[in-house]
Amino acid sequence: MQEVAIVGAGQTRYGDFPELGVKELFALAYREMLKSVDRGLDPQQIQAAYIGCLSAGSGFQLGQLAPLLMGHVGLPHIAAVRVENACASGGYALYSAACAVAAGKYDLVLAAGVEKMRDVSSAKGRYWLGVSGDTEYERLAGSTFAGIYALMAARYMHQYGLKREHLSMVAVKNHRHALDNPKAQFRKEITLEEALRGAPVAHPFNIWDCSPTSDGAAVVLLCNARIARSFTDRLVYLKGFAVASDYLAIHDRDSITGLAATRRAAAAAYQQAGVKPADISFAEVHDCFTIAEIMAYADLGFCREGEAWRLLEEGTTRREGRLPVNNSGGLKAKGHPIGATGVGMAVEIFSQLRGEAREPSRQLKNPGLALSHNVGGSGGTAAVFIYRGGA
Repeated sequence: MQEVAIVGAGQTRYGDFPELGVKELFALAYREMLKSVDRGLDPQQIQAAYIGCLSAGSGFQLGQLAPLLMGHVGLPHIAAVRVENACASGGYALYSAACAVAAGKYDLVLAAGVEKMRDVSSAKGRYWLGVSGDTEYERLAGSTFAGIYALMAARYMHQYGLKREHLSMVAVKNHRHALDNPKAQFRKEITLEEALRGAPVAHPFNIWDCSPTSDGAAVVLLCNARIARSFTDRLVYLKGFAVASDYLAIHDRDSITGLAATRRAAAAAYQQAGVKPADISFAEVHDCFTIAEIMAYADLGFCREGEAWRLLEEGTTRREGRLPVNNSGGLKAKGHPIGATGVGMAVEIFSQLRGEAREPSRQLKNPGLALSHNVGGSGGTAAVFIYRGGA
């Protein structure tokens, strides 16, 4: 296998941009990626593109999205494909691009994601999110994704004694992290008391437990490490990358207090990278709901089953802690433009490992190995990546 490096990365702000369509959002992220390549890049060198997207404006452009976007940025003739895997669409686009480079098929490949979620009614938005669950037994039965994750949270609380306050601690932490992130949708700090008093959504969740709907795009440029130094001496290596799946409907699973797909993907990524969970110094994890981050702590091997609360109470996953998690603000506060989310995590890690976080207060001290974790829907799919900076 060829070694894979990231040599450029860019993303838009996440939020509500009624004046921008998917083409304009993608172009903004693409141009920022080009500017980040230290020694410059002739775009004609790019050989392929894998672009994650769930719905492209809830149905605006479902077919042939990838060539539409590549044509818009002046690359109509490269191999381009749209990748859809619910909320893990971006992660699977990144995985597909990494596999193509590692296999030696291409030397220079785009991994990207884009989503336009804020231009449709809330009812249509819920429909487009709902199609990522089991249509027959979940969506048509009246469930929502908030409802599905609320069931997971209720079971976790019953089984392990997790307190309602622990859910809110995730929200408080990630909002505080997003405060200094110029790309974040919600740059608003909240107190634990405010987080506990939010409007109810689905028991035990309130509004502060749920990630928003967002517009946004993200792009990274993957390169065969053999030629990467022609673009930069500040390389970021993709040391491990793996994906896994599970039953789509949660009633088919043996347990709903963790995600088996995450555990399998993480185990394979750790093995490929030759590292252990204890070697990770910071992580971007999929916190579509607060319980999702809590479950990820054990699924990724950061703590023992049922003991995630310890990491929160001890401050381990805060920016100043031993293992900062979601320093960007996470899906909860940075935002969750579905197709872009997994790639946006890689953009955040790229900037951290190169020591160039946009706001100095966000820059982690001496970042080492990093991990990103992107989940599809309620855990039907998961993608895990391990990164290392290099001179």
